[in-house]
Amino acid sequence: MKKMLTKETIIQILEEIATLLELTGENPFKSRAYQNAARNLEKIEVDFDELVKENRLTEIEGIGEAISKKLTELIQTGKLEYYEKLKDSVPPGHLEMLKIPGLGPKKIHALYEQLGVKDVGELEYACLENRLVDLKGFGKKTQDNILAGIAKLKVYKERRLYAEISAEAEVLLEYLKRDKSILSISIAGSLRRGNETVKDIDILAASKNPEKLGGHFTSYERIETVTASGETKVSVVLKSGINADLRIVTSAEYPYALHHFTGSKEHNTAMRGRAKDMGLKMNEYGLFRRDKNIKCASEEELFAALKLQFIEPELRENMGEIQAAEKNELPKLVEEKDVRGIFHVHTNFSDGGETLENMARAAREMGLQYIGISDHSRSAYYAGGLQIEDIKKQHELIDKFNEKLKPFHIFKGIEADILPDGSLDYDEKTLARFDFVIAAVHSNFNMPVREMTARLKKALQNKYATMLAHPTGRLLLSREPYAVNLEEVIDTAAKFGKAVELNANAHRLDLDWRHCIYAKRKGVKIAINPDAHQIAGLRDVSFGVKIARKGWLSSEDCLNCMSLVGMKEYLTRNK
Repeated sequence: MKKMLTKETIIQILEEIATLLELTGENPFKSRAYQNAARNLEKIEVDFDELVKENRLTEIEGIGEAISKKLTELIQTGKLEYYEKLKDSVPPGHLEMLKIPGLGPKKIHALYEQLGVKDVGELEYACLENRLVDLKGFGKKTQDNILAGIAKLKVYKERRLYAEISAEAEVLLEYLKRDKSILSISIAGSLRRGNETVKDIDILAASKNPEKLGGHFTSYERIETVTASGETKVSVVLKSGINADLRIVTSAEYPYALHHFTGSKEHNTAMRGRAKDMGLKMNEYGLFRRDKNIKCASEEELFAALKLQFIEPELRENMGEIQAAEKNELPKLVEEKDVRGIFHVHTNFSDGGETLENMARAAREMGLQYIGISDHSRSAYYAGGLQIEDIKKQHELIDKFNEKLKPFHIFKGIEADILPDGSLDYDEKTLARFDFVIAAVHSNFNMPVREMTARLKKALQNKYATMLAHPTGRLLLSREPYAVNLEEVIDTAAKFGKAVELNANAHRLDLDWRHCIYAKRKGVKIAINPDAHQIAGLRDVSFGVKIARKGWLSSEDCLNCMSLVGMKEYLTRNK
């Protein structure tokens, strides 16, 4: 049975065809013809079945032979092959990009043609890397407007990046701490565990006056709506669109509740199972032997009562942490203060927004001992990749600033594209000029798993490659990882003494923490790199540290926790 179509639906399809034609870069007159046809249909009352039957569609102003044939097919069958093929030819993300204020089909098509941008996530990342600044028809003002538009679009998105929600949560936490009735307070949930993406903000507090604390919470100026308000739980939606829950317990309940509401669900289930095996009962209210609560003043005491080493929140995923804690074999997890230097830093030699000197000085002010400058290689033409003469100029500049800024040190590096055949951008003579080389995939993402795996393995066998950048190419909440057998890649890194990057950019956090565990087991060093394109991006290393902790990494596992002396020796030895 054919699908009955209303006039409104037919107009909508004509308008979508017009938009899709613009998105594909078709002749603007063709797109305008469909727009005009849709507009003219809005003005009149028509019996489409009658007009089709009598072959009189062309009598409607703006409908010529070509559109008439398509409308006839649509009205007679309920479908239009031309429309379906057109939809298939446009990345689905382009339609969502149209929701960004000021971003029309022509600009979206230009972004796709010149940068390969397929969705909002990739567009945001391109803006943050300053890719639109020198792009014809765009510029810095347009880039800033697009970023502002993306921020509005994300307001009601279900999941958010860890970096985005953690910043909002910290501000809220500081506000709540002003209430004098608070005895203890902490962020809980997946945010406390350091998950890459987070759905909402969970905060747990112990208070001597729950009603007063609840009232203080609902008076927070950044709240859009209060959705629930009780004595033990208050739920709100913030103006940013993020849901936030405040749970209020007694001081005696707080340690048990903090463990419970931190999660994960799988960890909690395993912990309750352990308690049961010991003849105990465990829940958010306490740890009970029959009806008597075993008093614990902190989470540390709670774990001790279950004969376990304290398990850091990031590890609570039921990935062997309970068994390791039983044997007192949990690692001392890396901390931000352990990081001595950072690699994967871009400057305005390629697509960075700052000068080399400014990036180096900012890193020194952070207390770091060294920085590794790694602008894009020449194949990354879209990012202003370095030509041979650019490399010479940059190295001369680095020599100058190494004299000026010592004992702080700048290492000479490059983010060299891994070409489709697995070779690195530049010849061996050029690669030999760098202190380190970060090998990275920036093209041909759709290779079959076997070919992509072979590509990365070959790159790691290159004697000049120091480390592999963002190993799966993922963009969180936007682009899926490319198909690759990462365990094989990590095995190759282990065999040839190469490091693997944990890209700390909030949009990537790649290497995934689960593969950090595997890399650690194989003895592969992990470089926590910010992939910074501006000064603020240098501090993204903190997000990488959070993921490194989830991946069971200690400072000994992380390449850039080495001192400057140790790093110079390492790079000389591995060159």
